[in-house]
Amino acid sequence: MDWKLEVVVLPVADVDRAKAFYEEQAGFTVDHDTRLRDGVRVVQLTPPGSRCSIVVGKGVIEAPPGSVKGLQLVVADIEKAHAELAARGVEVSPVQHFEAGVRVNGHGEAWNSFVFFNDPDGNGWAVQEAPAAARAA
Repeated sequence: MDWKLEVVVLPVADVDRAKAFYEEQAGFTVDHDTRLRDGVRVVQLTPPGSRCSIVVGKGVIEAPPGSVKGLQLVVADIEKAHAELAARGVEVSPVQHFEAGVRVNGHGEAWNSFVFFNDPDGNGWAVQEAPAAARAA
């Protein structure tokens, strides 16, 4: 039996601001923006090529805005991902890798090249470059 992660819910303070950030700056697709009833709104967005979406909304999670850290996206080209995010106005770190547990600027070896960014509430993302062989699997 397969178990697939489909949605991660992110706590945000302002749903419209979060929706605009993820759609316009991070480049996610808006799957739907639904008001279920008074006080409950669900906005689902999906990163390009991903099978897992995020949900931001009102009345959908009981956690402080910005409290989710360690979300991770995987891309084929970290330099291209960095350029795209920066061009869209996202405050993104330089390309970095880890040496002895410390982030160091520059491209690393296989599976060790990243960029980092936060959404407007402080939810934290890492973007990791995956080797071509891993992407083909």
